[in-house]
Amino acid sequence: MKSLTSLVLTLAAASPLGAQITLTEADERLRIEIGGKLFTEYRSDRLVPCLYPIISSSGAGLTRNYPFDENVSGEEHDHPHHVSVWFTHGLVNGVDFWAQHLEKKGRIVHKSFGPRRTRSETIDGLTTNTAEFSVMLSWKEGDIIHLTERRNYTIISRGKTRLVDSQSVLTASHGDVLLGDTKEGTAGVRVAPTLRSKGELAKGSITNSNGEKNRNAWGKRAKWVAYSGPDAFGQPAVVAMFDHPANLRHPTWWHARDYGLLAANPFGQHDFEGKKDRHVGDHHLKKGESLTLRYRILFHEGSKSSADLDEEWRNFAR
Repeated sequence: MKSLTSLVLTLAAASPLGAQITLTEADERLRIEIGGKLFTEYRSDRLVPCLYPIISSSGAGLTRNYPFDENVSGEEHDHPHHVSVWFTHGLVNGVDFWAQHLEKKGRIVHKSFGPRRTRSETIDGLTTNTAEFSVMLSWKEGDIIHLTERRNYTIISRGKTRLVDSQSVLTASHGDVLLGDTKEGTAGVRVAPTLRSKGELAKGSITNSNGEKNRNAWGKRAKWVAYSGPDAFGQPAVVAMFDHPANLRHPTWWHARDYGLLAANPFGQHDFEGKKDRHVGDHHLKKGESLTLRYRILFHEGSKSSADLDEEWRNFAR
């Protein structure tokens, strides 16, 4: 069994701060490097497209390796649909695109890459490097297309902070769509074992923008939620997700679990608030209508204090 430390050492060493971002496409994948070192890769070879791995500026992996690599010691083999960083939902016209365990199974199919660009700027002596790319996707059940999606990614490298912004434009292109009320969704990240607050290697904790912690953060509405703790090298690290104020039902509810799952979910009101009406969180799209959802995920080498999460949310909100 490979150890977490040996795995991340083979993936990446620490990158130069302010290093440029490069994008390399191959076999419907897109490799994103910062300063010549792997940061992440867009993967379309799963039931839902995702970003894996996520490598911090220290060279440590900040998301779980399973199910991509089943031989990393200390990682639990639960929830194989938790694929590092991903976006999907558990009830779309009654079809499960989250766990794919219902009789009707869905998958999100990569169709094409769109435009991409990179740029660099220096403000107050700090260099920020940015890369942007887009993908076209189809949410399918067999030959039935329930949704089409244009997803725009922005990758930002600034000092010891790396940001992944995603903007998903979901369009009811082939008929009416019901995004159903369920806790199983929607924009997710599964953190590395050391960042968890529960488990064999767990040394981390959960905090949200309201100050609620660990299990008390589950199902609550908040502007952001963060995992913090040591990375695989024992260095302090933060993984946080931010909900944009223009999103549906902001501030969103959070499917934040102590075993390492963090997911923003604007549709799960019945589950999260214990409502009797099982459809209170439903959202309907008429044929031709679209819904745009924007999220930011922060990967920071350092403490919650140095990550300055409230200021980071304000930057994202602007």
